[in-house]
Amino acid sequence: MQSHTRKLLTVVTEAALEGTLVRDIDRLHAHGYTITDARGKGSRGTRNAGWETSGNIRIEVVCDAATAKEIAAHFQEHYYDNYAMILFVSDVEVLRPEKF
Repeated sequence: MQSHTRKLLTVVTEAALEGTLVRDIDRLHAHGYTITDARGKGSRGTRNAGWETSGNIRIEVVCDAATAKEIAAHFQEHYYDNYAMILFVSDVEVLRPEKF
């Protein structure tokens, strides 16, 4: 089994941003993403897990390093000041590199 290193960009943010962020991710050349509901507590208080606009979502994008960097920079520039959002990047090993 041969694996290949890619980046996992994880975004936890307000559900109200979902449509906008998905359009950004597509425009910035990611091949796909996964979105799940999220809940927790942070500097902006406790968020519930509902899918309505008051909830949080977790978006995961597996991609190459350049794409992860471009998406993260775009999100930081356009959303950090006005929305609850955290980003983190990790290395992951994938078995089908052509998909990412």
